[in-house]
Amino acid sequence: MFESVKEAFSRQSDYFDEYEEQNQILKWMRKVTRNHVSKYLRNKDSILELNAGTGLDAVYFAEKGNKIHCIDISEGMLNKLDEKIKSRNLVSSISYQVLSFTELDKLKNNSFDYIFSNFGGLNCIENLEDVFIHFNKILHPGGKVTLVIIPPICPWELALIFKGKFRTAFRRLHKNGITANVEGIQFTSYYHSVSKTIDALGQDFRIIDLQGLASLSPPPYMINFPKRLPNLYSLLTRCDEKLSHFFPFNRCADHFILTVEYNPKF
Repeated sequence: MFESVKEAFSRQSDYFDEYEEQNQILKWMRKVTRNHVSKYLRNKDSILELNAGTGLDAVYFAEKGNKIHCIDISEGMLNKLDEKIKSRNLVSSISYQVLSFTELDKLKNNSFDYIFSNFGGLNCIENLEDVFIHFNKILHPGGKVTLVIIPPICPWELALIFKGKFRTAFRRLHKNGITANVEGIQFTSYYHSVSKTIDALGQDFRIIDLQGLASLSPPPYMINFPKRLPNLYSLLTRCDEKLSHFFPFNRCADHFILTVEYNPKF
């Protein structure tokens, strides 16, 4: 089902960390996301990380005292994670498994306090229910889920209509997804609204936080913006951090961060 995605991100794994280190926007977005999660993650909570990639977040939270089981379909990404586990002596804190997030019934560990998915991994699937249907079987009552998802409306992209770039400006609005290209590999990417995501989670999940990520500040592919206009970029990120929990900034952004709590009705 995800063979193209698997191949694309395995190819990207060789320089994934280096690209982020050079991308000030991505580093800021990851910092904001970690701060968000840290508000709800308790010490010693067990975490399941979906689409864990090279383990940048897994290592961060493991070094804070949490145990994490990482899944990803890209063996290349998980090979990089394995190198980090060994070099940082985190064997007792991080485990991993080559697995799709639609196959959570095949997890080695099946009981968690927290589920985390960062930076649009879930935008690789059209029907979020195919993932969320497993959550109530593996998450403890009172457990939390944080999802970082790319929504259909991004102000910075819509503003491209003024430059005549209509295709890019409206690409997120395609109901049947768009063709993404990573390392020469094409696959379909889908954009999920906050309301669509909440509906897919179902009534057993209560919203406890919703935050926009890069609503007023530029998206990460504008990598040179902070270098060309550092003062403006600093101002925009500060404004983002102050307004990101308020409508419409918590829904219209490059990504949104949604945290819910699992409270089973029966």
